[in-house]
Amino acid sequence: MALARAGLDRLLSWPADLLRVLWRLAWMLLHLSHGMALIALRFPGLDAAGRQALVQWWSLRLLRLIGVALTVHGQPRPGSCLLVSNHVSWLDIATLHAACPQARFVAKSDVLGWPLLGWLIRNVGTLFIERERKRDALRVVHEIARALDRGETIGVFPEGTTGPGAAVLPFHANLLQAAISVQATIQPAMLRYSQPGQRFSWAAQFIDETTLVVSIWRVISARGLQVELRFLPPESSAHAERRALAERLRSQIQRALDQSA
Repeated sequence: MALARAGLDRLLSWPADLLRVLWRLAWMLLHLSHGMALIALRFPGLDAAGRQALVQWWSLRLLRLIGVALTVHGQPRPGSCLLVSNHVSWLDIATLHAACPQARFVAKSDVLGWPLLGWLIRNVGTLFIERERKRDALRVVHEIARALDRGETIGVFPEGTTGPGAAVLPFHANLLQAAISVQATIQPAMLRYSQPGQRFSWAAQFIDETTLVVSIWRVISARGLQVELRFLPPESSAHAERRALAERLRSQIQRALDQSA
């Protein structure tokens, strides 16, 4: 009898669940379109502070519309800084922009092919890298170094790809050389997606053969999806050896993940 009642409850809740997901999807698509309009029409007339305020507002609203609750610990360092984070989801940039809107990110050139999202990511000042070409990595290192020298904040994901969430993949050290060359400050940041009963959310994972469309559907279908963003203490990169620095940063983020609630 109890099993039958549970099955009936699931059946009765299914139309409501589908309606909730479709509602989120519709609002997400509208918000993406709104973002494109804002960048095309308003960005050209705004100063840096105005653009950052708009990026932060848009990112926070995106998370709310798709049912993702954000918790932030610590603060991003202002000014010249290389922000180094673990990489879990296509949502990572929006999550980091919600708390650190001044950051420009380095992303794989594959992102340019994403519908709507690719256009938005490109037009907020993202630097793109073709990881298969070693010479392109050198070009991006020089671009990052120049940006840091101008006092900008640049965000990188040294894993080079998205991971499962619980374990931080080995860091590639190449991009860290940009900070070392201009002795810029480096700040590690930790991202953790969770759900009730899941310390590391399955729905947020964007790994293996998962497509962007499937990942978006999983995220907007999830109940109680939360993301914790923790800014760790900044440190100097002066005279650092990049491989040792990469391992130290990876270990700090892994430790923060292991200790997170």
